[in-house]
Amino acid sequence: MQSLIARHVRSWPRLAALLAGLLSATGFAPLNLWPVTLASLALLIHLVQHAPDRRAAFTRGWLFGVAHFTLGLNWIAHAFTFQDSMPHWLGYPAVALLSLYLGIYPGLATLGTWWITHHPVFPRRREPSPALSSGFPPSREHATPTSLLLFAALWLATEYCRATLFTGFAWNPLGVTLLPTGIAIAATLIGTYGLGALTILAAGALLLALQRHYRPAAALAAPLALLALWGHLAPAPPTPPGAPRVRIVQPNIGQDQKYSVENEVANFRKLAALSGQPRPAPRLVFWPEAAIPAYLDMEPGWRARLASLLGPGDLLMTGADKVYFKPVEQDGFITQKLAGANNSVWIVTPDAQLLGRYSKAHLVPYGEYLPMRNILTPLGLSRLVPGDADFWPGPGPQSLPLPATLGRPDLKMGVQICYEIIFSGQVIDRANRPAFLFNPSNDAWFGSWGPVQHLAQARLRALEEGIPVIRSTPTGVSAIIDARGHVVHALGLNRAGFLDSGLPSALPPTLFARLGNWASFAVMALLAGLALALRRARS
Repeated sequence: MQSLIARHVRSWPRLAALLAGLLSATGFAPLNLWPVTLASLALLIHLVQHAPDRRAAFTRGWLFGVAHFTLGLNWIAHAFTFQDSMPHWLGYPAVALLSLYLGIYPGLATLGTWWITHHPVFPRRREPSPALSSGFPPSREHATPTSLLLFAALWLATEYCRATLFTGFAWNPLGVTLLPTGIAIAATLIGTYGLGALTILAAGALLLALQRHYRPAAALAAPLALLALWGHLAPAPPTPPGAPRVRIVQPNIGQDQKYSVENEVANFRKLAALSGQPRPAPRLVFWPEAAIPAYLDMEPGWRARLASLLGPGDLLMTGADKVYFKPVEQDGFITQKLAGANNSVWIVTPDAQLLGRYSKAHLVPYGEYLPMRNILTPLGLSRLVPGDADFWPGPGPQSLPLPATLGRPDLKMGVQICYEIIFSGQVIDRANRPAFLFNPSNDAWFGSWGPVQHLAQARLRALEEGIPVIRSTPTGVSAIIDARGHVVHALGLNRAGFLDSGLPSALPPTLFARLGNWASFAVMALLAGLALALRRARS
C-alpha cells in the first residue's frame, strides 16, 4: 500500500504538493488537526527529496504554500462583504492572489534545501549509508537528518521574512499548530519562528519512521517528546487573591451595526449594561477596538458618559479614534479637513479624565490605509475600514502606567490593537515590561475561522513573553489568557456577555522575552551548523 501511494505521488508531484498544502492548513484553528499538518509536511519533504532539479523543488514548495494559505486564510474573503466601496466578489480572488505571493516563502525554503544539498559546500559521500545518507541524489530513497535540519533552518528564515518584508504578514505561523501538543512551550525559549522549525523536525521524524529509519527518527522525536511533557506539566502562576479585578465586555455588535448612526444609542447601552455596576473594589473594564464613535480628547460629553459607568478607582480601557485636521482654503475661506487618524486605546478615569493613550503602530494595508491611493481610488477601490482618510501609525510598543488605587502601584499595561499581536517579538516594550497585555480587536468581519486563529496567536504571545493577555472583541473570541498561554476564560463567537475575573500573574521574563527574535536566529544558526557538521563528518 505504501509503495502504491509513493508511485502515485511520484507520478503526480504537483497535484500531491497542492493536496499536501491544502491538508496542512487543517492543523490551524478551528480544526486543530495537527497530526494531519505533520503528515502533510512529511509528504512535502518527500516530494522535495525526489525533485529532479531546482525548478521542480521550488515549484513543489510554492504549490504547497499556495494551497496552504488559500485554505488557512479563507476568512479574509468575508471581510469584503462589509464595505460597499470594495467589490464583494473580490474577496476570494484576493485570497488567491495573496496566497500566490505567500507561497513563494515555502518555495524558497524547499529551493534552498535542494540547492544547498547539491552545492559543493555539501559534497556527496562516495558510499552513502542507507540509513543516514546526507544528500538527496544519488540516493533518493530516504530522508536524511542533514536535509531535515537544513529545511527546518530555512523554513525559520523564510517564515521570518514573510512576517517582516513589505510590512509583513505573520498570520498563521506554522508553530501555532503545536499549541495542543505542549511542544509550544518551547516558544518561551526560541519564539514562534523557532517553534516553526521544530514543527518541520517533527514532520521529518515522522517521515524517517515511515521509511523505517528508526534511530534518526528517535533522535529527532526524543527532545520533542520531552518538550511536550514539560509543556503539559509546567504550571501557570496562580491568580493571587488580591489581584485587580478585570471586566471584559463583548457586546456582540456585528460589523453591519458598528458604523450605523441609527444604532449608536443601542450599541452604547449594550456596552454600558455589560460593564456592570460599580463595586467597592476597583476594576479594570475593557471594551473592544473602536468600541465607540467618539473623539474622546475633543468631546467632553462622551467622556462624561463613560465616567458615569465607573466607580471610585475604576478605569475604562476603550478603543476610539484620534483624528487630525489640516487647514484647507476653499472659496476664500480656511476650513479644517480631516488629514488622518490613529486607531487608539484610551484610558478613562471616573472623573472623566484621559489617563493615557496608545495608538496602533502596525497597520493593516488595504484595511486601515490604502497603498497607492492615487492609482487605486480612481479604479473604485477603497480600504476595508470605512472612512476617507488613512490611519497613521503610532510609535510602537509602550507600557502605560495604571494608578496605585488598583492595589498595585507598579501595575503597567501593554497594548496591541487587533492585528498587531500576531508579530512575534514586537509586542512589548522590553525596557519597561508590562504586567499584562491588552489586545482589543474587531474580529466581527473575519468569519468563523479568523477569530479563533487570532486567539491562538495571542496565546503564543502570552507564552513567549510570560505575561497574561486580555482580549476584548465585539463578537468573539474575547478571553483571559494566562502567562502559560492557557485560555482561562473565554466568550465564544456571536455571543453577548462579559468575563469577570482576577488579573492573572505574570511570570519572570522568559529567555525569549529577554532576547526577542535573536533567540530564533540562534536556533536557525544552530540547525544550519549541525547540518553542515553532519554532512562533512560523513563525507
